Amino acid sequence: MPSSGSTSSSGSERSTEKKPKRAKQSRRRRSRTRSASRSQSRSRSRSPPRRRRDERRKDDRGSSPSRELPDPQELARARGKTKEAPVLSKTRAGGAYIPPAILRRMQQQVTDKTSEEYQRMSWQQLKKQINGFVNKVNVSNIQSIIVDLFAANLIRGRGLFARFIIKAQGVSSNFTHVYAAVVAVVNTKFPKLGELVLKRLVLQFRKTYRRNDKQTCLNTAKFIAHLVNQQVAHEIIVLEVMSLLLEQVTDDSIEVAIALLKECGQYIGEVSPKGLNSIFNRLRDILHAGELEKRTQYMIEVMFAIRKDGFKQFPMVQEGLDLVDESDQITHLISLDEPIDAQKTLDVFKVDPDYEANEAKYAEIKKEILDEDSDSSSGDEGDDESESDEEQEDAAAATTSASGAQPIHDMTEAQLVALRRTIYQTIMSSLNFEECAHKLLKMTIRPGHENELCNMIVECCTQERSYLSFYGSLAQRFCDLKMEYRNAFKTCLAEQYATVHRLETNKLRQEAKLFAHLLFTDAIDWSAMEIIHLNERETTSSSRIFIKEVFLELSQELGLKTLLEKLEDPDVKPHLFGLFPKDNPKDTRFSINFFTTIGLGALTDDMREWLKNAPKQIMAQQVQASSSGSSSSSSSGSSSSGSSSSGSSSSGSSS
Repeated sequence: MPSSGSTSSSGSERSTEKKPKRAKQSRRRRSRTRSASRSQSRSRSRSPPRRRRDERRKDDRGSSPSRELPDPQELARARGKTKEAPVLSKTRAGGAYIPPAILRRMQQQVTDKTSEEYQRMSWQQLKKQINGFVNKVNVSNIQSIIVDLFAANLIRGRGLFARFIIKAQGVSSNFTHVYAAVVAVVNTKFPKLGELVLKRLVLQFRKTYRRNDKQTCLNTAKFIAHLVNQQVAHEIIVLEVMSLLLEQVTDDSIEVAIALLKECGQYIGEVSPKGLNSIFNRLRDILHAGELEKRTQYMIEVMFAIRKDGFKQFPMVQEGLDLVDESDQITHLISLDEPIDAQKTLDVFKVDPDYEANEAKYAEIKKEILDEDSDSSSGDEGDDESESDEEQEDAAAATTSASGAQPIHDMTEAQLVALRRTIYQTIMSSLNFEECAHKLLKMTIRPGHENELCNMIVECCTQERSYLSFYGSLAQRFCDLKMEYRNAFKTCLAEQYATVHRLETNKLRQEAKLFAHLLFTDAIDWSAMEIIHLNERETTSSSRIFIKEVFLELSQELGLKTLLEKLEDPDVKPHLFGLFPKDNPKDTRFSINFFTTIGLGALTDDMREWLKNAPKQIMAQQVQASSSGSSSSSSSGSSSSGSSSSGSSSSGSSS
């Protein structure tokens, strides 16, 4: 039946479902019993040794209750796991930290100052001092920090000072003006140190510019700008950096250029207004091109507004940081393209064989510097005392002069050398001749030293690779201003022509072009050419090259027609008799051949006409000389015959 069949099938299914469940339960029970039996067997096997250990420990404690345990430090030393005291000679400088107490104890133990350990300890101490002073400096304590810096050996640690101050400025760029003021004060006493900082900054700017590191490049440019404001660096480095940034325009380069221009724009506007105008003209062109982002264009517009306001928000030197007089500051001229040695070896410790002698020398320098600072920081009492001392010195000088003592003359010419150095630096650091003339006129040049200025202009001109019209325009400006400079350049022409054989050919040509510029602009009189005699006897190869370059430059600037008219001028022609001789046919032929060879044969037409008529004139002169000689002889014969006849008549009358 269907009902019974269905029930039987369902019962079989239930039975098959119950069988695997029961098998699983039985397996679990078996595993539990096995694990329990194993744990009991283990506990039974291990329990006797534990009891034995506990019994042994109780016996040891009861038998020797007063026994001390070994020192763990001694055990560690025996195993070699403790740290020994650091040996400075085996560690690099700054590599291992030494606590101050241990360092002081080690310094007390080392007594030999020439040893490497003592010098390394003093190096680490110097390193910590300089780093600490640089990190603590701000506007309020800058003077005391500078005194502390001078107390440390900055000559030995000049590399450390440069590294730490550049690193500190890179971390906190808001204090850039403070770090620049510190470098400016240190530069007055140690110029090599200021130059080292500037060199490393320029080198760092190059590297970061090539790597496209905008933030480091921005901080470095700010530091250079503030050093320019403090007159540690020359303004030409800023102009070179600006030209580099504005050459290939990107958003980052414009941002760095704007930041640099904000910091030193006021100073550049005073020193080099034309350079500032060219920079803003370039920015205007970039703005009109419209190839940059809106943010960068807005920065340029803000820069124009700052310039219109006169950079009032960005002064050159902030209040409280103008610590150095302009006369005491030393300015370094470093170009962006010249090879630079960063002197990284100064940052590393080296054993100094003359350590004690160098420390003694710096002690004397430190004493002198700190004494000067204390004298300059004295108040009105010090000023009154100095005035009274000056009055006493003047009175003593008056008494010595009244007593007939000989005055002291400086035969070393130190002031003259300093004047030449100042003139040279001013000429080389100027962008155009107008700026250079303005700076040189502001200098106090004593009367009688005008020839030194003229000689320095000529020497600077000869040092260039090729002739620059800058020097001709500069000399012309001084000749137009004062008659003393005009006479000085005439004297300089005579001196240079007399020693022209000592110059190289390139220098000789540049010098000739300079004097040619003064001649065709009428800055000096043509009477200066009287010293030149163009003949075979009185000229050398160098002097002939000089004359050739002068006249070629004159013909190029004036033109041949104007030059002929100038030479035929009755005021000029008498002074050129030595150049165009007409007294000796041999000298005339030499002059004609010379000017024809250099391509100026048109200047010799007058001499050629004279040379054609020279034989007739010579014959006429000879005939005139012979006739004058015969007439003089006949007159002498008639006078002798008249005297003889008068003698005979007198003898007849007497008879």
